[in-house]
Amino acid sequence: MEVMNDDLAALHARIDRTNELLQRMLAEVAKTPSTHAIFVDAGYLYAAAGRLVAGTEDRRAFDLDAEGLIDALIDKARTIFADSRLLRVYWYDGARRRIHTAEQQTIAELPDVKVRLGNLNANNQQKGVDSIIRSDLESLARHRAISDAALLGGDEDLVSAVEAAQGYGARVHLWGIEAPEGRNQAEPLLWEVDSQRTFDLEFFKPYVSRRTAPAYETAAGRPSREDVRFVGAQIAAKWLAARGRDTLVELLPGHPYLPGSVDQDLLVEAEGLLQYSLRGQADLRRALRDGFWEHLRTQY
Repeated sequence: MEVMNDDLAALHARIDRTNELLQRMLAEVAKTPSTHAIFVDAGYLYAAAGRLVAGTEDRRAFDLDAEGLIDALIDKARTIFADSRLLRVYWYDGARRRIHTAEQQTIAELPDVKVRLGNLNANNQQKGVDSIIRSDLESLARHRAISDAALLGGDEDLVSAVEAAQGYGARVHLWGIEAPEGRNQAEPLLWEVDSQRTFDLEFFKPYVSRRTAPAYETAAGRPSREDVRFVGAQIAAKWLAARGRDTLVELLPGHPYLPGSVDQDLLVEAEGLLQYSLRGQADLRRALRDGFWEHLRTQY
């Protein structure tokens, strides 16, 4: 009997120890912040946004301000996933022999952005991109690196990627682009995701423009980065005078990102002052934001 009591006591001790470990683990999980990532199928983005804004899916016929659009998507995700932090933006595109184009190199240099490339065939069709998206979604979900995935795409082949991520507990939110008529996302994909959201013409208009003769060109030519940085600081001074320090305090936690509306106003005003278009010129856009932020941070 005494031996049995000792065994029971040892069993209770092990149970108590196990419960204690579980409580500690749950407490650690509760303290771990949620994390989200944005997955952009660039083939879908160019085709759908080009059709919506420029009336064509031909990439050669329009310019896409990828940097500005990525910042707008990050800003939108920050609003939707309010208690979550961004892991990064994954940008999936095709390139011949998987060699980055100049545009893709520029995008790859952006902070918090990872460019992943599939191949382009002879008809300029992407090959292998969907499988890369699935691999990334599944891996990140399996390792608990993300709790939410915002997927901007429309191909039915992405269904398996969604299912793989959901199988490991991640929630997948499908983001789409307004179609002038009909749908540009596969129904089976719409059925599988946890939520759906569509961005309209007004969201994309600032970032897509038909290719024409360069706007705002002057005899002085391309401004220097320092010129653009100075203009950014000028605009920041006006912005701060108009809105006050309370608005500045709200803006600072988002550094180095600007809310989409503020970033677009900054771009438009800078182009007017410089008499030069900054669309598609990532280095000058960064210099503009740097000047804007530097002035604001000296005033705080």
